[in-house]
Amino acid sequence: MDAEAYRADARERWEAAAAGWAQDREAFQRDAMEVSRWLLDAAELQPGHTVLELAAGPADTGLMAAELVAPGGKAIITDNADAMIEVAQARAKEVGATNVEIRPMEAEWIDLPTASVGAVICRWGYMLLADPETALRETRRVLRPGGRVALAAWAGPEANPWIALMGETMIERGLLAPEPPDTPGPLAFARPGVIEELLDAAGFDDVEVQPLDFAFRAPSLDEWWDHAIRTSGRFARVVAALSPADHYALRDAVDAAYAPYVRDDGSVEIPARALMAAASA
Repeated sequence: MDAEAYRADARERWEAAAAGWAQDREAFQRDAMEVSRWLLDAAELQPGHTVLELAAGPADTGLMAAELVAPGGKAIITDNADAMIEVAQARAKEVGATNVEIRPMEAEWIDLPTASVGAVICRWGYMLLADPETALRETRRVLRPGGRVALAAWAGPEANPWIALMGETMIERGLLAPEPPDTPGPLAFARPGVIEELLDAAGFDDVEVQPLDFAFRAPSLDEWWDHAIRTSGRFARVVAALSPADHYALRDAVDAAYAPYVRDDGSVEIPARALMAAASA
């Protein structure tokens, strides 16, 4: 993999998807709230702490962290996509957060002094990076002795049909190529032991990893389709390149794949499994 080309392409995709994340933020956070709560509990935040959020997206978890470290503490909320930073800034203004610093930052080279933060949180970010081990080493560097890292990744496709089925359907129809092994992506940390190995290699102690099951919901298959396209730069690119006939054919195939998760009232409830991890510096 050409790491620099991957980074540039990923940044472009997140820039394009930021508006969709802003639009769907409330519903996504409602479904994923237990993941945010787990991260914040595992980070062991206290008033006066400085907490860093990496790959923050709309920053819901980081803004929750800011509340926990007040008074006297602050949250540094970061993302590598400028459009995501704008979404996070708008959300911070909406909730009236005053103890936050929101700025662009690459997780693989954290622009902070050594031993300068008490905790680092990252919800579904490290597995998307070209070099997650370097990012975790950087995380370890900026943590004070005894500081905590708390992260979320995704288990395998069988436990996450919410995202796996869309990608699998596109691959089956020849619209996407299967990703080679060890390629960054949502399911890159799914193999048992990967997270533990990375945290150990980065110098962390007291590593814990556990699954957390929840579900994503949508009022209808139409809304689930729209959400998937709005929030995934990769899926949006595929759909934008289709002819009308191919678009309809793909949509029919996707609806068939998700049919088992449609309830009697037409709403959708799709299982998800996060891998939750924490460790000490």
